[in-house]
Amino acid sequence: MRLNKKVCSSLFLVGPMGVGKTTVGKQLAWELSLKFIDSDEEIEALAGADISWIFDVEGEAGFRDRECKVIEELTQLSDVLISTGGGCVLSKENRQHLKSCGVVVFLDTSLEIQQTRTKKDRKRPLLRNVDHAKVLKEMKRIRDPLYKDVSHIKVFVGESGSKRVVSSIIDKLNDQGFIEKSE
Repeated sequence: MRLNKKVCSSLFLVGPMGVGKTTVGKQLAWELSLKFIDSDEEIEALAGADISWIFDVEGEAGFRDRECKVIEELTQLSDVLISTGGGCVLSKENRQHLKSCGVVVFLDTSLEIQQTRTKKDRKRPLLRNVDHAKVLKEMKRIRDPLYKDVSHIKVFVGESGSKRVVSSIIDKLNDQGFIEKSE
């Protein structure tokens, strides 16, 4: 199976931190014969530094500027699956690029699962030295409407394993005509 090129040539995963965009994205890209790209890894490669360093030196605004440039470039590619950072939807320009250049899949989960998955992660600058539950709840309040607005498909991840999530995404892509069966 592959993407229906008459309808779209790329997939973009959006959703909150800890939902599994990278893990699911790699498996889904393989299933659909797409090249997998993680936008956060791309930002780090271009900056020559990790995201924590960018936040420390340039602040969130500096990081978001870099993110916008990367999203604009990546959304112009074909035959790719892009896993985006959780906050990429905060930018109107990013949302426009994502929605107009491919199929956007919103991976959603509960706050409880998100808290569990991010609890011990020290690489997330927005969760350093703060009340995780409070920050994640506020992010969900602000970002969920943006994820919903930009996405063509929504899949609730919950406790499901990545293989089941990939299967659910493929089913929904197929149902909406975004996938064609290979001959």
